[in-house]
Amino acid sequence: MTLTSGQLDAYLARIEVGRPVSLDVASLSRLHRAHVMAFTWEALDAFMGWPSSIAPAAAFAKMVEGKRGGWCYEMNGLFGAALAALGFRVTRLCGGVNRETLGDIVMGNHLTLRVDLDRAYLADVGVSDAIVEPVPLGVGPISQRGFEFSIVPTDDGWLRFRNHARGMAHSFDFRPDHSDEAAIAATLGWLTQDPGSPFTNALAVLRHTTDGYIALHNDCLRSVTAGSVSEQCITSADHLADTFETIFGLDVPKPGSVWEKIQMVLSRHHAEVI
Repeated sequence: MTLTSGQLDAYLARIEVGRPVSLDVASLSRLHRAHVMAFTWEALDAFMGWPSSIAPAAAFAKMVEGKRGGWCYEMNGLFGAALAALGFRVTRLCGGVNRETLGDIVMGNHLTLRVDLDRAYLADVGVSDAIVEPVPLGVGPISQRGFEFSIVPTDDGWLRFRNHARGMAHSFDFRPDHSDEAAIAATLGWLTQDPGSPFTNALAVLRHTTDGYIALHNDCLRSVTAGSVSEQCITSADHLADTFETIFGLDVPKPGSVWEKIQMVLSRHHAEVI
C-alpha cells in the first residue's frame, strides 16, 4: 500500500511540503503536522450513506484529486502510503476506540500507524482532535499545543492512547505489533451502514488550527483551544454550504441533502428526549 512517484508528488504539493532530505523524526513531524493542517477530518460518507473504502488509492482520489477530507481509515491510510513511498518503515496497526468501555468488539474501528526510526513512533493523523505531531510509542504523558494526552498500559496487555479532556474519542487501544486488516474491513462496514453506528447518527467534521481546532457536530460549530470553547449554531442549508467551503475547505456534493439529514437526526433526538 504505497503511492506512485506521481501520486507522491501530488500529495506533497497538496500538503505544501517538499520531499524530506532525510528520514528522521524531524521530517516525520513536519509531514505529520502538514497533513493534519491541510486535510479536514470528516465522516460525511458514513453520515450520508455514500460509498467508502479503506484503500489508500481511494483516499488519494477523494482527498488529493478531489476537495474532500477523510476519517481515520482514509487519513492514516493516505498518510501511511505517502510515508512508505518516501521510504519510511510504516506498519498499519489495528486499534479500538473506546475499547475501555465497549470491549474487544470495537477492535478494527480505528487505523493507526507505527513508524520505526531511531525508535518506534506513533503517527496518527486520524483521531480528529488529537495529536498534530508523532509521539514516541511508549508509556508516558504527551503535551501538544496546551492539550494533554497520554499513553498508558492496560491491565490486559494493550496500550491505551488517552485523548485530551475535550476530545470526541476518549481513548483508543492498540498494540505495537497488532495488525488485522480483516477486522478493519469488517468494522468499516458496520461504521458506515449500521443504524447503531455513531457516524451514521451524527455529522462530524473537524479542522485543526494553529492553537486548536474547529469542529462541526450536526448543526453546532465549536471552536476549541486548550483554554477556551466557543459555539455557534448553523441555521440553514446555505449557512452549512458556506461553512463547508470557507471553514473546512470542502467541496461537498448536495449540501442541501446533508442539511436535510441533519434536521432528521435532530428531530429524532428531540423525540427520544421527549
